[in-house]
Amino acid sequence: MAADALRGLRQDLCHDAFAYRPLPPMRTDGRLTRRLSGRTRELAAHAPHAAVAAAGLIAMLIAFGGTIGAGGVVELLYALLALVPVLLTLVRPVGAFWVSLAAAPVTVLFAEQGEEWPWSPGSFACHLIVLTVVALRTRPRTAAWMWALTAVYSLGADTFLGADYYFSNTAPMLIVSALALLTVAVRHVRREAVQEVTAQRTVTAHERSRRTLLEERTTIARELHDVVAHHMSVVAIQAEAAPYRVQNPPEELERAFATIRENAVAALTELRRVLGVVRAEDYEAPDAPQPTLADLDALLANVREAGLAVDKAVTGAVRELPPGVELSAYRIVQEALSNTLRHAPGASARVEVSYVLGGLGLRIVNAAPPAAALIKPSPGAGHGVTGMRERVSMLDGEMTAGATADGGYEVAVFLPVAAVREGDA
Repeated sequence: MAADALRGLRQDLCHDAFAYRPLPPMRTDGRLTRRLSGRTRELAAHAPHAAVAAAGLIAMLIAFGGTIGAGGVVELLYALLALVPVLLTLVRPVGAFWVSLAAAPVTVLFAEQGEEWPWSPGSFACHLIVLTVVALRTRPRTAAWMWALTAVYSLGADTFLGADYYFSNTAPMLIVSALALLTVAVRHVRREAVQEVTAQRTVTAHERSRRTLLEERTTIARELHDVVAHHMSVVAIQAEAAPYRVQNPPEELERAFATIRENAVAALTELRRVLGVVRAEDYEAPDAPQPTLADLDALLANVREAGLAVDKAVTGAVRELPPGVELSAYRIVQEALSNTLRHAPGASARVEVSYVLGGLGLRIVNAAPPAAALIKPSPGAGHGVTGMRERVSMLDGEMTAGATADGGYEVAVFLPVAAVREGDA
């Protein structure tokens, strides 16, 4: 333990004790400094330097006042020994402590009997300021070592050299310095705790965002797996049954259908192997088919029962779209209406479905919520729009989402659909 203690002492106060470590400017993005502008804000960054310099001048005045009548040279020496260590904390903090500690016996060297011992008034003020500033610029262990060395000097001077002095200020120095260093240590601990909590919150928010995004992608992968697997199964069954629907089919045709079936089964097996990993162990495929735009009326009826006044408008020739487009369109409308219920309670909404040449257009818009709504908006995780963008990006579509001029919110989506030629049909 003694070896570890001495190693810590050498590391904190002896190794590169006079290393050049200038005090950096203060940050100006605080609650008060951010309101300043121009030259005033630049000067505010150097407020700590000005405070240290002012404290040094105070220590110098105390030292000068305590040596009146001692002679001009002695008064100047006392004043400099009180000022220099304080100013030195701005560039060489650990070295400033050693200079202040070494200056203490010098200032009392010429003291008369009956005066304060072992700290002269100027040295007392100087050392307290130096301890506080250096503790602010270093870690709590360094502050503990400085206080211990201060105690060693004070008690040693009282024991071996203080016989001719009837007033010792060792106790005031140790008590006041301990309180000052304890306050600084509490400040260090609190600041580190705040930084750690902030870092943890940042990491937690990032992980929550990442987890929500992965969950949304997992849901999309499951739904696509179910849709694609269904169609691949149909292909395999049709390819196997096709030769039996033709009397005396050519051998080449039978081999072609057999190849189609084998490839379909292989693709289905590979699809289930790759996408099956996104299923949880307790996940069970739904018995009902995946929803499509044909189920949109049931969705609107459900949200109306929840208190949302919603209208629907369909333009263009209604036609059957690819299952992936139908499913994604349904989920986008579902998420947009859910966001309206959460973030704009009491507002009305409108769903517009446009069957256009080359794709499907969706527009879900809600009005601004009434000011006197009984139900308050509930904060969400903020990933609903992200999930919608994931679905749109998967289908190479386009999406815009943002506030409207009247205070509402609008989601506009276009999902491209390749035109089916008559020959392909």
